Amino acid sequence: MTVETESNTVETANTESGQAEVAGGLDEKVAGALTYLLGFITGILFLLIEEENDFVRFHAAQSTILFGGIFVISFALSIILPIFTFIPGLGWAIAIFVGLLWTLVSLLVFVLWLFMMYQAFQGERYSLPLVGKTAENYV
Repeated sequence: MTVETESNTVETANTESGQAEVAGGLDEKVAGALTYLLGFITGILFLLIEEENDFVRFHAAQSTILFGGIFVISFALSIILPIFTFIPGLGWAIAIFVGLLWTLVSLLVFVLWLFMMYQAFQGERYSLPLVGKTAENYV
């Protein structure tokens, strides 16, 4: 009986201090940050694994939507950009301009990726415009 009482006390202390655990025994802040680690892949993984923790599910859904969308756009551009090169005259200029623009966007996405992992690790439920509202539906 004493052991059970002590373990209940420990579990209560962990919950009160904000150290909520998720499936797999991770702290919810760590799990929230990990949802962004490999983009939509870890987002989907945590959506499948975690069934109860709204914080982790929100970040997993937001990661899946955000980076899944970026992946689709990147894939589409990789198909469309070479087609521009066949346009006589301005084709190469358009392809180079869009390629340089996409490079800038990629740098901004990298910064956003770091920012979102940091926000989740700090325990913030930072909601991105448009994406965050959609992610709320999956919590």
